Amino acid sequence: MTDREPKTLTEAIRYFSDEAICRDYVARLRWPNGVTCPRKECGSRRVHFIATRGIWRCNGCGKQFSIKVGTIFEDSPIGLSLWLPAIWMMTSGKKGISSYQLGRALGVTQKTAWFMEHRIRLAMKTKSFNAPLGGEVEVDETFVGGKEKFKHESRKQHLGRGAIGKAAVMGLLERHGEIRAEVIPNIRRRVLQDKVREHVKPGAAVFTDALASYAGLGARGANRAALRSLTT
Repeated sequence: MTDREPKTLTEAIRYFSDEAICRDYVARLRWPNGVTCPRKECGSRRVHFIATRGIWRCNGCGKQFSIKVGTIFEDSPIGLSLWLPAIWMMTSGKKGISSYQLGRALGVTQKTAWFMEHRIRLAMKTKSFNAPLGGEVEVDETFVGGKEKFKHESRKQHLGRGAIGKAAVMGLLERHGEIRAEVIPNIRRRVLQDKVREHVKPGAAVFTDALASYAGLGARGANRAALRSLTT
């Protein structure tokens, strides 16, 4: 740690109030030996910073990337000036902090604070800040929920034969590694395959059952995963 790093919440909010400072701070932590392309199929060190846009361009693969790519911040419009104080608050308190408290402290809605807490807790649990699963990954899905006849009409759903009114849950197991589970809207091909690509490294071996929704998972350019479908 340097002398400039915050020691109190007030200092954290002041220190991380500028997006450029936040970007440089995260870059130093993420790439202590110099910025490299975050794409697994590239990883080139031949990158240059585009100051007017606050992003980098890789001279190896020719693609642009921001500090958020490949982290829990990716695909989120929330700025680092909010993410970093949130991380500071959650990792500093012994008893944790509720989404309501976090929302009030950051000046965001409870829903936004809950979303941030969910991602930060995942990063703290995996110690990887949402690093993708690799090696051999088993994927499966199931339906969870009570009988349809006991539900209010407004809560009834139709997810497929034998699953009316139940919630679809997808699980991913990295062999000799971590487990992830997530509620999904349905078990259609696009939903399942997008989730696999979100959580699994390109080139990993993905083991599934014979569900048709997984067919063709390995045929998507640089994002392909070597699919091995196991029937049970």
